[in-house]
Order: sequence, then C-alpha cells, then structure tokens
Amino acid sequence: MAPVASSPRPAGDKGPPPSAIDIGVVVIGRNEGERLRRCLRSLGERVRRTVYVDSGSTDDSVAFARGLGAAVVALDTSIPFTAARARNEGFAAFHVDGGDGPEFVQFVDGDCEVEDGWIERAAAELRQRDDVAVVFGRRRERSPEVSPYNRLCDLEWDVPPGEVLSCGGDALMRGKALRSVDGFDARLIAGEEPDLCLRLREHGWRILCIAAPMTVHDAALHRFAQWWRRALRAGYVEAEGLADHGNRYPRRRSVWSNLFWVLVVAFGSLVVVAWCLWHGQRLAAAAALLAAMSLHVVSWWRIRGGALRRWSPRDATLYATFCVLARWPAVQGMMVYCWRRLWRHERRLIEYKQGPPR
Repeated sequence: MAPVASSPRPAGDKGPPPSAIDIGVVVIGRNEGERLRRCLRSLGERVRRTVYVDSGSTDDSVAFARGLGAAVVALDTSIPFTAARARNEGFAAFHVDGGDGPEFVQFVDGDCEVEDGWIERAAAELRQRDDVAVVFGRRRERSPEVSPYNRLCDLEWDVPPGEVLSCGGDALMRGKALRSVDGFDARLIAGEEPDLCLRLREHGWRILCIAAPMTVHDAALHRFAQWWRRALRAGYVEAEGLADHGNRYPRRRSVWSNLFWVLVVAFGSLVVVAWCLWHGQRLAAAAALLAAMSLHVVSWWRIRGGALRRWSPRDATLYATFCVLARWPAVQGMMVYCWRRLWRHERRLIEYKQGPPR
C-alpha cells in the first residue's frame, strides 16, 4: 500500500541538516499515545527519512506523526494486522520512487525511544562488517521497578554482546540483506524477527549484538494476566517456528523442554498419583508427587545458578521462578497454535498490553 501523502519533514522545511545520517527509520504502532510521541521525538534530526506505519489507531497517532514530518503509511484495515506486515510496508515506502532505498534501516517499535548516539554507533558497525545484516544493542525497560513483569522484560533484553542467532523488534538492518530474503514473513502474528534472522543466516549473513544502549522500552506490564498472555504468545510463536522450520528452528529445544515438563512430569505425575490413590497406595502416591515436585525444584535451582553468573541473587531468583512458571502458558500457546492450524482458523494477534498512557 502506498504511503499517505506526507513530506519527510514539516512543510516549508528545506530538508534535513547536513549532519543528518542518510538512514531510513521505520516506526510501527497502534494507539501508543504518549509512548509514540516519545519515540518520534527521540529521533530528532539525526536521520533523513522516517516512516510511521499505523495499524488502525483511533487516537491522534497519525496526526502527530505527520506533524513531526514523518511519512505515514496507514495499513489497510481489511487485512489482519501483524508487526511483520507493518515493517514490510514501512520498508517498501522507501522504494515508491523506484530507487533502492536507504542502505540501512532502523526498525523501532512505537513503544520505544531511541538512545542518543545509537544510530551512529550501529551504522559504523555495519559499515565495518560487510557480512553483518543486523546490529542491535541494549534495550532497557523504562520502569523495571514498577512490577516484577517489567523487571523480567528488562532481564530478557539483557543480551550478551557478540554474534547471536536473532534480534528483537528494534534493530538496524542492511537494506540489501533484507531484500535478499524478501523481508519479514507478514503471516506471523509474532516472532517475525527470529524467522527473519534464520533466513538471513542461511543466506550467509550474521546477526550482531553490541555493547551499546539502543532503546528504552515501555512494556506496561502490571498484572499477572498480562504476563501470562505474553508467555502464551511466546509458546504460540515457538510452536509455529518449529512447524515452519523443523530442526532448523533454533528454539526447538525450548518447545520439547516445555512439553516434557508440563505433559510428562506434571501431568504424568498426576496420572500416577491418581492411579496409586485409586488402588489405595497412598504412600506411593505421596512419593510420586514428591518426586515430581523435586524435579521442578532441581530445574529451578539449575536455572537460578546459570542466572547468578549474570545478575544479582534477587534477579536470578525472579528469573528462575518465572522460567519455571512460564512452561504452563507456553504449552497453552502451543495448543492454541495447533488448534488454529488444525481447524484453519484465521491468524489473530495475541495482545497483552493495557491502553496507552495519556
């Protein structure tokens, strides 16, 4: 879809300052409110071209983006929204004049702010490494102290620097690399970044995480139900990734691990306990239940031990506890994926956020 008419900078402006970097920025969002305002303002005048892709917002997101001089792409509401589709259409907006588009493209979620100096640092890395397709840095959570779920997100974003298998939604990408794999898979309701990175790596490209602040994210996770739904979505994504890529999928072990802990250890122990009680073997039932609980405790202890090498005891305990808990919504998400695929239901977003701040 062609972008809604809008100049790359406010009317009357003679163009970007000479110091601006010739890099495209694609921002995606829907009803992000103040989060989007912070995002677009954080870009300042450091880039020449910014495209905002809107997925059916009912607030003033489109008007605000235009007011700051961003080109606007309003997605066709008759087609299901996905972040992958939004990023593809934002990237395509740079090519409406038939050119090759920018050499590098910074993708940013509308609930994030770009840190000062990030784009310059990331662009320098790509210019020095011709075989690198994607560079990303440290994404921080805006308010990790507000809830344990926000804190978990902040820990999740803490990726050790070096070559990695995949990136997240915020990253600077090489335009020709993105074109070489036909961009993101617009069918995916989430997890489009690992899918893209898998295909990039199969084409010989590398994915790099560098030790530099990149963005500030606003998860706005305040309730357990939100965390559960986010973990459910992760399970859905992993099931779909395994179905699409088989043994090539880098997180296949996570799928089988979650299934083992929930279906074999948990439900299997319940079946054994029920059988023992049915036959009057109370001691055997208690032993089976204790054995299952002990296995979960051992697993928690091992996860915590690994996390202690990176984080404080408090954070390691939090991380390990929710890793164990997350197995249940993850398996639920896998079941949702299988059900939708079996009955050929339409793909629908699995959302967990509250409304935007005002």
